[in-house]
Amino acid sequence: MTGAEDELAELLGSLDRTMWILTVSVDGERSGCLMGFATQASIDPPRFLACVSRANHTFAPAMAADHVAVHACPDEPDLVLARLFGEETGDDIDKFARCAWHEGPQGQPVLDDVPAWFVGRVVDRLELGDHVGLLLEPVTVEGVLDGVLTFERAGDLDPGHPA
Repeated sequence: MTGAEDELAELLGSLDRTMWILTVSVDGERSGCLMGFATQASIDPPRFLACVSRANHTFAPAMAADHVAVHACPDEPDLVLARLFGEETGDDIDKFARCAWHEGPQGQPVLDDVPAWFVGRVVDRLELGDHVGLLLEPVTVEGVLDGVLTFERAGDLDPGHPA
């Protein structure tokens, strides 16, 4: 990285932002990952940008899906869901066998123990370097953003895959 790239990484690394879990089901395959790069991208029309690492097990199903589910990651004492979706990889385990979930709108897996979630239709995919951004149009939204995990608190998690 260049000096400016290093400086930007340091600057942005000091931001504390909400952590999200993306889940997806396509052609009978379920997958999910913890996301540190996700944000509202438009007010009118409402849009959300969910960024998925190319190195992640969730990448291939997310690239093939018409819809995905996005969950606000709860700030639990033991960070059970954050550890499951951030430290484990679907290459090795079935994450959904280790948590409570149900089939939600558009057949997407919705986690039960989260403060808020939505299912979004993928309206565009954006090449963003080592991540691809899914631009999402909300289909169904439930819950309230309260008691969510932030990036700073998740800093001690060991990723299941490199970024």
